[in-house]
Amino acid sequence: MSHRARLNHLLKKTSGFPGTQVSRHLPWVCDQCCSSPSSPGQWPPAASMRLPRFSSRTVTVLLLAQTTCLLLFVVSRPGPSSPAGGEERVHVLVLSSWRSGSSFVGQLFSQHPDVFYLMEPAWHVWTTLSQGSAATLHMAVRDLMRSVFLCDMDVFDAYMPQSRNLSAFFNWATSRALCSPPACNAFPRGSISKEGICKTLCTRQPFSLAREACRSYSHVVLKEVRFFNLQVLYPLLSDPALNLRIVHLVRDPRAVLRSRETAGPLLARDNGIVLGTNGRWVEADPHLRLMREVCRSHVRIAEAATVKPPPFLRGRYRLVRFEDLAREPLAEIRALYAFTGLTLTPQLKTWIHNITHGLGIGKPIEAFQTSSRNARNVSQAWRHALPFTKILRVQEVCADALQLLGYRPVYSEDQQRDLTLDLLLPRSPDHFSWASHD
Repeated sequence: MSHRARLNHLLKKTSGFPGTQVSRHLPWVCDQCCSSPSSPGQWPPAASMRLPRFSSRTVTVLLLAQTTCLLLFVVSRPGPSSPAGGEERVHVLVLSSWRSGSSFVGQLFSQHPDVFYLMEPAWHVWTTLSQGSAATLHMAVRDLMRSVFLCDMDVFDAYMPQSRNLSAFFNWATSRALCSPPACNAFPRGSISKEGICKTLCTRQPFSLAREACRSYSHVVLKEVRFFNLQVLYPLLSDPALNLRIVHLVRDPRAVLRSRETAGPLLARDNGIVLGTNGRWVEADPHLRLMREVCRSHVRIAEAATVKPPPFLRGRYRLVRFEDLAREPLAEIRALYAFTGLTLTPQLKTWIHNITHGLGIGKPIEAFQTSSRNARNVSQAWRHALPFTKILRVQEVCADALQLLGYRPVYSEDQQRDLTLDLLLPRSPDHFSWASHD
C-alpha cells in the first residue's frame, strides 16, 4: 500500500484517538513519537511537579505536532509481512455454493506452490452460531475472511477450542500449505500433497504454524459457500489492505440438485441456516426451497457484477462455469490462473490431466473429496440420474439462473437423455457496465 493510502486509512482509524485530547504530557508524547530509538524522550513528569502554563495558541500547535508525530510514527512502521520477494500479496475468494465443484476448484489453487489455501473457514462460524440465518451471519463471516486473508489466525479464538492444532481447521488436510514447510514436513512445497499422508504426519502440528505458513506465500486463497450476495463483500474489495480477486463458480442447477441428493444428511445443518429455521436441521427438501435460494444468490451475484458494478470491482471478478472446466480443463485453468496472477507449472498440468481424466463419476463416500474422475461425465450425470418430473421442477425454480448463466432447459425425457443435445450455451465475452465516477 502507498504511504498516501496508508495515511488515509490511519486517519480514519485514529479519529477519536485518546491522545488527541490536550494533556499535560503532550511534549513528552511528541518526543516519544518523533525521537529515534537511540535517543528516547524523557519519562513524563511526576504529577506533583509544577508545569509551565501554555497559551491556547501554543496548545493548538502542540496538539497538531503530537497528532502529526503519531501519524508519521505509525505510517513509518512496517506493515503486514510480505511474502518472499517483497511482491504484493494477492487474495482470492472462490465464491460458490455447495455441490458446485468448488472443492475441485479449491484444489486447483491449493496444489499450486505459491498458494496458501483454506477450505470454507466460515464453517466454524456457522457451526458455532447455528441458531442464526445466512443473512445475520454474513458480517461475522466477512470479518473472519478479512482476518484470514491478512494471516491473522487469532480470529478463530471465538470459534475453536482454546487448545488446538492445525487439525482444528475444517478439512485442514485439503490444504497443501498446511502439509508443507513451515507448517509440516509431509510434502515439499513444490509437490502435490495427499490428504491421507498429511493426516498421518501433520495432525498434531501447532496451530500457530498456520500464521507463519500463510505469511510465506504470495497468494492467499479461500474457498467459501456461505455468501449469498456480492454487496456484503464490497468492504473487502475496497479495503486498501487487501488485493482481492473473486472467482464466482457456478454449475448447472440440475447437476447441483443431483449432487445435493447424493450428499443428503451432510448438508442438513447448513440447509437450516440458509432457510432460517432457528437452528433446526433440514435434510429433506421436497419443495426445492434450498435450490431456489441458491439459484437466486447466483443471479444476485452475477447481476451485481455485470449491471453497473462499482468501479472497485474492475478486473476483480470472474465468472467460471464448472461445465467449461470439465470440457476444456487446461485452457480454462490457465485463464483462471492468469486472472489471479499464477502460472501453470508442468507438474500441475500433469496432475490436472490425471484428475480430470479418471474413470467413472465418483462414489457417494467421495462426496467431499477430490479424486480422479471423468470430469465430462460428472457434469452430465444428472441427465441419467434425475427423474424428468424433478428436472421440470428445478428448471421452474431456477429459470432465471438457467437463462443468465447459459444453461438450456429440456422439455421432454428424450431431450434429457440425448447426450448429443448440448445443453451448455456459448458464453459471450465478459462485459461490464462500469458505474460513473461522477
